[in-house]
Amino acid sequence: MTAAIQVNQVSFRYSPQRQVLSGIDLSVRAGTFLAVVGPNGVGKSTLIQVMAGMLKPRSGSVLLEGKDLRSYGVRELARKVALVRQEFVPAFGFSVYETVLMARTPCYGQWGFESREDREQVAKALERTDTARFASRALGSLSAGERQRVFIARALAQNTPILLLDEPTSFLDLKHQVAIYDLLKSIQQETAATIIAVTHDINLASQYCDEALLLYPVAGEVAPSEPAPHPTRHRVGPTREILTPEAIQSAFGVAIFSGVIGKERFVVPLGSHAKDANIPRSSDV
Repeated sequence: MTAAIQVNQVSFRYSPQRQVLSGIDLSVRAGTFLAVVGPNGVGKSTLIQVMAGMLKPRSGSVLLEGKDLRSYGVRELARKVALVRQEFVPAFGFSVYETVLMARTPCYGQWGFESREDREQVAKALERTDTARFASRALGSLSAGERQRVFIARALAQNTPILLLDEPTSFLDLKHQVAIYDLLKSIQQETAATIIAVTHDINLASQYCDEALLLYPVAGEVAPSEPAPHPTRHRVGPTREILTPEAIQSAFGVAIFSGVIGKERFVVPLGSHAKDANIPRSSDV
């Protein structure tokens, strides 16, 4: 089976002193839900933007459904891949409905107007993200969390086979964090969409994602607050095999408490006060 996305020896740097990605190899089967996990500065957002065609790798290639990403036209690519960026600049002059409808532009016919199908896709996306009640409101009047859900609705309205998300649950409360992952999982199961999400939530990734890509600093160094001048390493595979307590502790450079509830494993970072209190590092519930 042809991979939905294949990354071949991709390297990227912002400057000679800031190489972020080096020799990344990744093959994502169609219909897979993949989590991209790692400390700040290791290139998670950069990799997502490379896969979306927004950044050009210094070397290597990206294939979408077996076809080189560089050979796609803008409209063709927009029908294949939808992206929810971490720092999306909203068009505050537009309503929520208009913002989501913009995602359908690549699907407009020769006259440049939305069709009944376009409006139906927008209505469905608004309903699924619990944003239909905001449809007539100005985007700028919403909270950060509400806007995040609108941007996810915008990506869903594109109705693409590949969905890329950069920290989709940032700004969201606990209820909506779970709701978004429930939604993404249902989309994967109902449409066989390929979903790749950058996340810092190890526990949600472990519950919902089939596979995980762990990016981590070379030689186990703790990632600095700014992008590292050296490349990162990576591991990819089934989530349970990649996001082990040992791997998480090593990659993030932090002590953790790990436990199991039913069949689900969870981790909690431990601060110095917790370590001083002799809290155990693992537990089964």
